[in-house]
Amino acid sequence: MDLSTISSNLLYAAFFIYLIATFFFGGTIRDKKKGKSKVAGNIGITLTIIGFFTQLGYFITRWIASQHAPVSNLFEYTTFFGMMLVFAFIVLYFIYRVDLLGLFALPIALLIIAFASMFPTEISPLVPSLQSHWLYIHVTTASLGQGILSVSFVAGMIFLIRQVDQTKKSKHTSWLEFVIYVLASTIAFILVTTGFSAAGYEETFKAPVNDQQVEITYEVPAIAGPFDGELVSEDGMAPLFSAPEWMRGEEASKKLNTFIWSLLGGLVLYGLTRVILRKRVAAAIQPLLRKVNPELVDEVSYRSVAIGFPVFTLGAIIFASIWAQQAWDRFWGWDPKEVWALITFFFYAAYLHLRLSRGWQGMRSAWLAVGGFGIIMFNLIAVNLVISGLHSYA
Repeated sequence: MDLSTISSNLLYAAFFIYLIATFFFGGTIRDKKKGKSKVAGNIGITLTIIGFFTQLGYFITRWIASQHAPVSNLFEYTTFFGMMLVFAFIVLYFIYRVDLLGLFALPIALLIIAFASMFPTEISPLVPSLQSHWLYIHVTTASLGQGILSVSFVAGMIFLIRQVDQTKKSKHTSWLEFVIYVLASTIAFILVTTGFSAAGYEETFKAPVNDQQVEITYEVPAIAGPFDGELVSEDGMAPLFSAPEWMRGEEASKKLNTFIWSLLGGLVLYGLTRVILRKRVAAAIQPLLRKVNPELVDEVSYRSVAIGFPVFTLGAIIFASIWAQQAWDRFWGWDPKEVWALITFFFYAAYLHLRLSRGWQGMRSAWLAVGGFGIIMFNLIAVNLVISGLHSYA
């Protein structure tokens, strides 16, 4: 068995260990006896640590197999990001001992790792511009900062579900349900792409790209076909409409199609959940969080930003600028990735300013934490996949 296979197996093992740990953290809700709840929490954090070291084993073996830090493409970076989120959770868990943080943090990490599996997993040599020791210095530090900042989102969501009045519909309940729907859409994206990939589904179109007729292969049935495209496959599904003219690229219409499938799949998942629960999802979860101390969770959210912000600034702004100077002979170039890193920096700087100077605690602070995570995920998904730039390596 070669190292790349061992590396993949370690990642799968870590995924399932995190999944089992989540169930034990869930056991801390139901157990009314303090002793049983403590045992479930101890088992949960022990399994989480085992899972983290298992994933660390994946990271090391893949590094040895590839001969470079495995953070050079979207699969490697996203799995590392998930690992850093777990690491941040472990550190903050031992500071604050909030068991329910694991019940929410681990599923987010699982979603991120599952999302990573949608990208090509093969080990490939580094492109010339990435052949630098700044690769692992810049990327790992930035990812660690984002992982810590993501815990603030987890704590913020717990606070909001715990504190928002669910007896009447309001803008808070609506936005909470929207966030839950976005998470459902992410799950749908993973299920749809995995399901059709396992079924070996493919359909081919011919469409004009750069004044040439090219073949575009869809791995998911076409809701949105390529602009001015013609279905070639005999058994393929005719698209309901075509992508707009400005999305003429070979990948653009496919990404739009997958995005639509994700939104529709998320709508189905969210709708089924609402039908089963017969109430808002957050309203169904709220009674399970009664024993959560909202002030403590609010403190966890703030501390996550207070720790994660300087780490992110160091990795995504300072180290990135130094590497940019060496690689491209300039510190700053307004590349889309650089712009969104700067937006993230200013957002969390504003968070800390409003928290410390204006007293934005509790509900306002929690919503800012949720918004910050939205920016991080937009940077990860939309900027990497849709907006091309100097950072589009995968």
